Amino acid sequence: MLKTIFWRATIAIFLFALTIPGFVFSQQKQQTQPPVGRAAGKPPAGSLTPARRGTRVDIGAIPLIERDFDEALELIRENYVEGKKLDYNSIFKSSIIGMLRSLDPHSNYYDRDEFDELKTDQRSEYFGIGASIQNYTIGNNTDTFIAATFDRAPANRAGLRFGDRILEVDGVKMAGKPSIDVRDKIRGPRGSVVKITVERAADKGVQTLEITRDAVAQPSIPDAYLIKPGVGYIDMTRGFNYTTTDELQEAIEGLRSRGMNSLVLDLRNNPGGFLDQAIHVAEVFLPSGQLILTQKGRNGLRDNTYESRNSSPDLTPLVILINENTASASEIVAGAMQDHDRALIVGKTSFGKGLVQSIIPLEYGAGLTLTSAKYFTPSGRLIQRDYSNGGFYDYYTQGGSSRLDRQNAPEKPAGPEKKTDTGRAVYGGGGISPDESVSARTITPVQRRLINPVFAFIRELVNGRVREFEAYKVQQAIDFSHDLQPSDFPVTDALFKAFKEHVAKDPSLKPLAPLLDSNRSFIELQLRFNIVTAAYGRVVADRVFVTTDDLQVGRAIDVLPRARDLAMSAMRYRAQP
Repeated sequence: MLKTIFWRATIAIFLFALTIPGFVFSQQKQQTQPPVGRAAGKPPAGSLTPARRGTRVDIGAIPLIERDFDEALELIRENYVEGKKLDYNSIFKSSIIGMLRSLDPHSNYYDRDEFDELKTDQRSEYFGIGASIQNYTIGNNTDTFIAATFDRAPANRAGLRFGDRILEVDGVKMAGKPSIDVRDKIRGPRGSVVKITVERAADKGVQTLEITRDAVAQPSIPDAYLIKPGVGYIDMTRGFNYTTTDELQEAIEGLRSRGMNSLVLDLRNNPGGFLDQAIHVAEVFLPSGQLILTQKGRNGLRDNTYESRNSSPDLTPLVILINENTASASEIVAGAMQDHDRALIVGKTSFGKGLVQSIIPLEYGAGLTLTSAKYFTPSGRLIQRDYSNGGFYDYYTQGGSSRLDRQNAPEKPAGPEKKTDTGRAVYGGGGISPDESVSARTITPVQRRLINPVFAFIRELVNGRVREFEAYKVQQAIDFSHDLQPSDFPVTDALFKAFKEHVAKDPSLKPLAPLLDSNRSFIELQLRFNIVTAAYGRVVADRVFVTTDDLQVGRAIDVLPRARDLAMSAMRYRAQP
């Protein structure tokens, strides 16, 4: 059966390459997301079509290749030192992936479990208990802890809280295991039951909970708020799913009702998603007739253009945040806004993915994503960066350079010069370059080491075990809808001193003690983030970073007047006869 899967998958690549409707996918499988308005799960009904009649595919060589493959496999089975322990599923899977990797970095093969996860990610939900878990080291032990639970999710209803230590899952001990392994053990089919044994952070008691897995929401826009009077901020960092456009319009309406007159749209780390969602998001801000993108496929069969059909677009002055992990559908939006001078782009150059993938379900639940077209921004830019001179790893790490190196690298124009509506020069060939280049806050190796003692200290603090700080004890249920205020859980001199005393008492943390004062601002940020997470959940806690120490957000707010002037200039340009 596995051999049949392999050859059917191989033939499917050739048969369907010209005929399957395309979706734009991200560079990271785990974060792949769907199209305009809502996107996840199976592709919409009718979106996959059989091969056209008359399409000619030369498969005469396939029997010869199959013979060679059979011969190689038999030689491996008979002569390889571990021949009796071969995992044939892995062999066939790696063969298909190797074939696809020779095409481009974004065509990929998914076995049944991976394809199910891909489709689940696209539905703006997943099946599990709804908890964010993370490894932390306390003393000499590294364990997995509950970092946060989500509103109306099974984990929150079961009473799991910040700092609970996961000891066992379905009777299997989890001590020392990576959090991703613990996550995979916890996830499962909707309606099934998982037994989780935890050490309660509140009283250190051990308790086993039976939790029924359910659908857990993963909205495209987890948060939207006024970052300062009149300035709206929309967090669109999770990808383009079936509900993305609906969520965006709802967020804009909510902010406008609170007095918003300008907007920062955050697309940093957004891995992309379905093409139609990118088009609809761009339509929210672009008037009827304005080009959003041009798509070009093989032999003209996939060629298409997409224009806005919105007769009453939103005219709010707009700044869009991007970074090196902004990819795919999110680059379509940023590129269209930039080319039409509708928004100023702030941050760092985006990933540079200008390829469109088609979803091809295979028998037995597996599937492929196969590149079937390229897309171009309204000015004619192809933003796909080169992948011909390096391996898969180099492509995803942009030449193997570190994230910090890429953060601090100067913005270098690549590709041919194009012009925006008002005549500004823009370039393709390597992502969307920002109009305002601003590096993000970075974390040093020492600061990474401080994350563990901060978590351990806050675990004691919010459970009332730090003397003279009873006001920081979190007893009530999590208030997920809380509107964070500067006065919420301030990190005072006394609290910082208490943290220093906590570090001094732990022999394993002794090397960090002399480094605390020089890293005070980072520690204070982490302290407040963890406290707010315990009290109000992770989404609200993320505001601590955005509103306190985000250089890119700060610059976005500063250039909003320029974004307004630019958009008005573009409107006057279009109004000319």
